[in-house]
Amino acid sequence: MAAISAEGLVKVYHSGGKDVRALDGVDLEVPQGTVLGLLGPNGAGKTTTVRVLTTLLRPDAGRATVLGIDVAKHPQQVRERIGLSGQYAAVDENLTGRENLVMVGRLYHVGREAARRRASELLDQFDLTEAADRPAKTYSGGMRRRLDLAAALVVRPPVMFLDEPTTGLDPRTRIAMWDVIAQLVQGGATLLLTTQYLEEADRLADSIVVVDHGKVIARGTADELKSKVGGERLHTVIHDPEHVAQAAALLARMAGTEPRVEERTRELLVSVSGGAKFLVETIREFDAAGITVDDIALRRPTLDDVFLSLTGRAAEESENAETEAGDAR
Repeated sequence: MAAISAEGLVKVYHSGGKDVRALDGVDLEVPQGTVLGLLGPNGAGKTTTVRVLTTLLRPDAGRATVLGIDVAKHPQQVRERIGLSGQYAAVDENLTGRENLVMVGRLYHVGREAARRRASELLDQFDLTEAADRPAKTYSGGMRRRLDLAAALVVRPPVMFLDEPTTGLDPRTRIAMWDVIAQLVQGGATLLLTTQYLEEADRLADSIVVVDHGKVIARGTADELKSKVGGERLHTVIHDPEHVAQAAALLARMAGTEPRVEERTRELLVSVSGGAKFLVETIREFDAAGITVDDIALRRPTLDDVFLSLTGRAAEESENAETEAGDAR
């Protein structure tokens, strides 16, 4: 039995006299003890999917289950078995970190002493012990995110939904959170993770689903998705801005395909075959044409390349896109 399953999920919002299909037939399946990375531009339907699966929204069509329990028919049973860490830390700022965690335990009918013991364990695990008895309103953004994730783990739920859990964190704190998430999976938890950080999905997810405009447009492991984009890429930084167009034309002739050109950074990226041989030939052609490069290298496709190929937008561009229709509701 899949830990999380969704078939044909549809969610329509009515805004300004128009119907906005936030979800348009989404299918998902997450085996127990694995991590599914849900990727897509802002507005693609990621958060709406999480809200349906965690019983916060009812779908207009389709069916979803968590541990075999229908999320629409038996929402309370689902809530008893899941943990949720949303995009924004849901902590009571007037309570201390310890009081926040004890409160969550008590809401789940955990005994007072057991709740305090569990709170102490989590505060230590998330490096919050020194700040445990300070009001949460004095915490930094990264500390609040860690406290929010700790709160989602108070009752050790078998299924976790993490909606962009590391957004806004500094690189050091983000890596520390990755370690915590990896420990959850090692302990047998099932995770559905939405993220805008493609490195995060590459590192943590067993499989990936890419959504755009409420539809699933690709699925597979990170390596499978990368293989769909093609082979190696030649990445070049041209020294003189006036030579960028000439270099692009030369690469297009050699590779048989138009390179991606970033005029501002003078970067060229093109799919190639032949590996090191093509690299050597390119350097010779550039030298003969009097084109100087600041950098030139071969690299495998990344999830950024996959994202760009599938959605027509780079991941960093999607972060500034319009947020999901559901976020305003």
